[in-house]
Amino acid sequence: MVRPHRLNDLAERPLPVPPEVLRRGPFRAGAFPSALRSKRLTSQLGLWLGVAFGICFVTGVISHFIQHPGGWFWWPAGPIWLYRVTQGVHVATGLTTVPLLGAKLWSVYPNLFTWPPARTVAHAVERASIAVLVAAAMFQVTTGLLNIARWYTPMPFFFTTAHYVTAWIAIGALLIHVAVQLPVIRTHLGKPVDPVAVPTGGLTRRGLLGAVAAGTGVITVATVGQTVTPLSPVSVLGPRRPDQGPQGLPVNKSAQGAGVLTAATDPAYRLRLIGPAGTRTLSRDDLMAMPQHTARLPIACVEGWSATATWTGVRIRDLARLAGVTGGAQVTVESLQQGSQYGTSELPPDQVADPLALLALAIDGQPLALDHGYPARVIAPNRPGVLQTKWVATIRVRTA
Repeated sequence: MVRPHRLNDLAERPLPVPPEVLRRGPFRAGAFPSALRSKRLTSQLGLWLGVAFGICFVTGVISHFIQHPGGWFWWPAGPIWLYRVTQGVHVATGLTTVPLLGAKLWSVYPNLFTWPPARTVAHAVERASIAVLVAAAMFQVTTGLLNIARWYTPMPFFFTTAHYVTAWIAIGALLIHVAVQLPVIRTHLGKPVDPVAVPTGGLTRRGLLGAVAAGTGVITVATVGQTVTPLSPVSVLGPRRPDQGPQGLPVNKSAQGAGVLTAATDPAYRLRLIGPAGTRTLSRDDLMAMPQHTARLPIACVEGWSATATWTGVRIRDLARLAGVTGGAQVTVESLQQGSQYGTSELPPDQVADPLALLALAIDGQPLALDHGYPARVIAPNRPGVLQTKWVATIRVRTA
């Protein structure tokens, strides 16, 4: 009977490999031998990788459900910084998996090409689950990096859907792999630390783990400056900076890129407010004449960057009352932008009622820049940036 933890066996006892397989270049069981490989090393790396994947998965699912809520899902309007933290952690842990995944694959590399690839049905299932896990993990890391860089050309699919579906495949394969490997993980993690050095004076296993930990730390510091302003100068891997862009805020989609330059600057612009009281049309001057309120709120993007500004505008709940809903209200916001996946967004009752939720007209005392949503945009607490709709054309209000 083949033991379920066969994947890590080579570190302790080499498997017999046919000579013809040993002559197949780097893709062979005997390639890149190292005295550092062991079941304990693989178990330690697997534990770190599992924690990183688990945190990344949970925070990613939270972000997905905020953007695509089911009837059961509830996300609070506060604290105002919560989404900023969860999405920042999501991106940071996703990036830390790069060195962890590389080290984990290196630690079991010889076993990935053992021959024959499957000896029994159970062994075939085990190897298939590992193949699914590796493929899904590589897909998640690669597409996540492309999304952070906003480089969508290599992805002939909608990133959000593909990333979400593959995340479930990856976490399912990971749980199966952990269940199969649990006996060997428990056994070897419970052994005393063995800092045996390589005879040639190279790294110890402890030193290798330290190098991997240092690598994850460097990657984190080199990216979290997208949110943590003091680290911005050294965050060379972060494509955004908290103070970068017009009016000191980053921009993902410009007015020109969204195709709204003409409509947003048209003197005839009117906001349509639709509700039980009928339809009203409001010019920007009409909106400016309404009671103005100020809120200092972060705007946090799914790519991992966030920045804080002082926003001024009309409270969403005041617009809901004007539309004829005085109690709990559900609001749908539509943008001048056409053909976008995020041209429409929903504000649930909690956010509509929150005094910090605004139809913003100004940033830091200055009229909104075109790229920040002029003539009006939504800004509400604890909400992804993709749902902070810019260039608002229509607000529909209904009783929740």
